[in-house]
Amino acid sequence: MTTEFLQQYCGSWPAVTTDIKWDDDLCFSVGGKMFCVAWLGHPPRISFKVTEDEFDEMCNKEGFIPAPYMARAKWVLVTDVAKLSREEWEHYVRQSYDLVVSKLPTKVQKELKKLAD
Repeated sequence: MTTEFLQQYCGSWPAVTTDIKWDDDLCFSVGGKMFCVAWLGHPPRISFKVTEDEFDEMCNKEGFIPAPYMARAKWVLVTDVAKLSREEWEHYVRQSYDLVVSKLPTKVQKELKKLAD
């Protein structure tokens, strides 16, 4: 998994913005809310939001930990990006986007839906 892939993959979704926070974290957001954060150092580390059931399961696997400062919101940090296949990356990052969108105000969700159509 690379930041270039994330930029290309997430960049095609409605209203996705990117910026650098905390000096070296590439943050992907929708509606002003983050849904994926990629550390630009080496080795890469990427965090994203998961479902409540997935959070406990993933955090008990090697290569995953609760995301610092964001674990209470059910974010995981992938410390070994090779632990997920490309298809799994696509699933989890898109799911994170969808989970964040579902928590946005209804008005914003409607605007995003218009952009997607």
